[in-house]
Amino acid sequence: MKRVFANMGWLLGGRGFNAVLSLIYLAIAARTLGTEGFGHFALIIALAQAMVGFSSFQTWQFIVRWGADPDAPGVDLARAREATGFAVGLDLISVVGGSLVSVLVVMTAPLWLDVPRELLWLALFFCVVSLATIRTTPTGILRLHSAYGKATGAEAVQPVVRTLGSVLAWWLMPDVTGFILAYAASEILTFLALWVVAARVQPVSLASVSLRTIPARHRDAWRFVWSTNMSGSLAVAGKQVMILLVGTFGGAYLAGGFRIANQLGVALIALAQTISKAILPELVQSRDGAVEIARRMANIAAMAGVTAVVTAILFGRQGIALVAGEQFTGFYWAMIILSIAGAVELVGASLESLLVSAGKAHVAFLVRLFPTILALLMLEMAIDWKGAQGAGFAVLGSSILAVVGFYVAIVNLRQFRLVVEPDEEGADQRPAPPKI
Repeated sequence: MKRVFANMGWLLGGRGFNAVLSLIYLAIAARTLGTEGFGHFALIIALAQAMVGFSSFQTWQFIVRWGADPDAPGVDLARAREATGFAVGLDLISVVGGSLVSVLVVMTAPLWLDVPRELLWLALFFCVVSLATIRTTPTGILRLHSAYGKATGAEAVQPVVRTLGSVLAWWLMPDVTGFILAYAASEILTFLALWVVAARVQPVSLASVSLRTIPARHRDAWRFVWSTNMSGSLAVAGKQVMILLVGTFGGAYLAGGFRIANQLGVALIALAQTISKAILPELVQSRDGAVEIARRMANIAAMAGVTAVVTAILFGRQGIALVAGEQFTGFYWAMIILSIAGAVELVGASLESLLVSAGKAHVAFLVRLFPTILALLMLEMAIDWKGAQGAGFAVLGSSILAVVGFYVAIVNLRQFRLVVEPDEEGADQRPAPPKI
């Protein structure tokens, strides 16, 4: 638990620094571009992040899972190099495949997305840049070696460059193009910073790049790869695709406002991801105490979630006005609903990580699949009913169903039933489920 909290300290410190600067560059963009311009900007960002989410693999999880020493807590360098080579190979596939898909999506965008035709080339450019700068592999190397401080320092490049770039865009190019170029620069420089730091911790050789070594050693490798990829895609569907569909059904203004509400209200989901990233290496390396670690983190998350929701209720309207301007305060209740969804996700983060650490990523995927599909299918009806608030309720319902599903899945997994109840003759009965 000490190591978990140390890892979380670095991650949360980085998140906090990022959160403060994100409010600054978000405020500059929203106030400079106005409601419609910011909506177009938000849709381009969401499109690029959706392409990355659907095309990329959760390679940091592969490195953490297959790079750890199977016999004792720690890192097996030979296995770590194999896992890293496998991850790099998957990243190359993501870049090529994702770029081709991006071309097709952008070509059809005028049929379904409220973005002017003159900005479509910019959307394609940002999609390709975002794909080429996928950085889950160097992040996985640093997490495997518990180099969270170094990772936090490298990742701090992104908010710093975005803030400076947004100031330059406001001064020299106060339009959507200027702000997209600022974001593109931040992606490139953060990618370079992470790889430089990761290579110093664990040198990477191109000779180790292979898509065969890991599958030959681990029979369930490809199932784990596709399960985590699809789980990541579902997370994107619940976030970026949701913004795109809000723009499709409600227009650029609604998409921009939903983006503001999402940025402020769903900051808790980022916190949930932080908890997940901090505890997964420890769950993998400390299997005997995995349930206890997850239980403690879920309890802490519940308290943090309630605190954050109350804060959003009390100060959310003023926060929206301060960051984005009075024209976006109509999205206050959407922000509250999304903050509650974030609190639910915060509690579920530990449960989902527990499933993944046990090699049950496919179970986690299935648990998320149906609530996400249901939310997307109900989205148009929800927007017609209550606008951005309706979209927020769709997200909230999906989060509640997913977290309940995680709990039920864990209780029913035999390998987590750690308490054995003897029968009257002393023989072991079926183990009882853990108290989570």
